Order: sequence, then C-alpha cells, then structure tokens
Amino acid sequence: MPWIEIFAQNPPLLYGSALALGLIIGSFLNVVILRLPRIMEAGWRRECAELSGSATDGDSPALSLAQPPSQCPACGHRIRALENVPILSYLFLRGRCSACGVHIGLRYPLIEGLTALLTLMVVLHFGLTWQALAALPLTWALIALAFIDYDTQLLPDSITIPLLWVGLLLSLFGLFTDPRSAIIGAAAGYLSLWSVFQLFRLATGKEGMGYGDFKLLALFGAWFGWQLLLQIILLSAVTGALLGTLLIVTGRHGRGVPMPFGPFLAVAGWVCLIWGQPINDAYLRISGLS
Repeated sequence: MPWIEIFAQNPPLLYGSALALGLIIGSFLNVVILRLPRIMEAGWRRECAELSGSATDGDSPALSLAQPPSQCPACGHRIRALENVPILSYLFLRGRCSACGVHIGLRYPLIEGLTALLTLMVVLHFGLTWQALAALPLTWALIALAFIDYDTQLLPDSITIPLLWVGLLLSLFGLFTDPRSAIIGAAAGYLSLWSVFQLFRLATGKEGMGYGDFKLLALFGAWFGWQLLLQIILLSAVTGALLGTLLIVTGRHGRGVPMPFGPFLAVAGWVCLIWGQPINDAYLRISGLS
C-alpha cells in the first residue's frame, strides 16, 4: 500500500501521525469515560422500570456517546469545535469555560496526552505491523476501562467481552499467542480470580472484587496466552499495594474505602503487551529455568 511505504520511508511523519491520532482518540475517550457509566445506569433504570411495570421518563433525551453535543456542566455552554482541540484548547482557554469561566478539570488534557504517548509507544514497539493495528484499540480500551473503574468501580461488559472474543480470534493468526494458549488463558484468567473471590467471600463474608475483574483478566489470557497471566497478576498486585499505600498515606484515599483493582490490572496488562515476553525470559534466565 502506498501510504505504508510513505510512513515507512518517513519515520517522523509516522510518529507525528501516531501522536496526533492519540490526541484525537484521547479526546473521544474522555467522552466514553464520562458518558458510558451514565448510559449503563440509564439502561438499568429502564430495565427495572419495565420489570416493575412503573412508568419511564420517555420525554428525556436519550444519552449516547454522540448525543447530546459536549457542553459545560456548569452553565450548559455548548463546546465549539475550536474549543475542543485536544490539549491546545485547554491551554488557550487557560483551563476555564469560555462562557462562565468555571475551571475545567486537568484530567481531560492528561488523558489526551496519556493516550497520545501510549499510542506512540505502541507504534515505536510494533512498527507498521498487524500487531500494532490490534494493539492500538486494546491500548485505548484499557485507558477507558482504567478510568471508568477508578471513577465508578465498573468494568463495562460492552468493552471487555468484545475484546475477549477479539483476542481469541486473533490467536487464530498467531499475532500474540496460539489458539490453545489463548483458550486456556481465557478460562484460567477468569477462573483464577473467580476462585480467589469465592474463597475471600467464604472467609470474610465480603466481596473483595467484582466480576469485571475476572473478565478483564480473561481478556488478557485470550490475547497473550496463559503464560503471562501470573506475571499480570503479580504486577497488578504489587502496583496496587504500592500505589494504594501511597494514596492512603497522603490522605487521597480513605482507609477502609474499597479501591478498584481494574486500573492496576489494566496497567499490568499493557506492560505485558509491550514487555511481557522479555520480562518472562529475564525471569527464566535469572531463575535458571531456561
């Protein structure tokens, strides 16, 4: 394809395009992170109303990822196109609404910048390959899942389940692992955390994690095979322990307040996407098993 040759012969153009694409996707992810939990909640309310036979508010406009257009939550000012340019608009507006002057959260440009950075890292690692084409949507989905779970302690099935099936299908082409490893990985990923959940509930009478965590680890098993599951669990547990302790010590998270595990799983899964096999190989060399 001509465009592949153009990018291959001009790395600065490739990397600049990756950053620009990441910024655009990051802007969209801000919408997904904010609206998808609300869409899910509205759907649950409709289902409950239908089951109970109570009336629903049919006059309220349906919320979607596209409608209504983005607006200031304080004054309702509709965000114009020039006010929605990733990062640049935030800097130009000095982090405030152009209509009412209310402060705009710093997290919006941070998510855009993070998405751009991780998009560039995927392209740098995989190059112009089918692996990169598959790894980019996975990376973007993990960003959305991490922030949604942090905000709401939800890991939407509408993201995790389709990606689990995509991972199984990709194994047929051997992009990241083989079909046998993917099938075993999906089952082992789900059942391992499910077993921990059941044992914890029997011992304490409490639920230590949600079913979304099981599905997310099953997703990683489908994409990377069972061989990387232990690495993902250990990385997420260590990251969660360190960051959780830091947040509690600094007073940013209260003691006894549940902390979502999904963001740590997402970080560990992305690390394994890029460096999983080298980390496994290094461990085998150090332990003398290779």
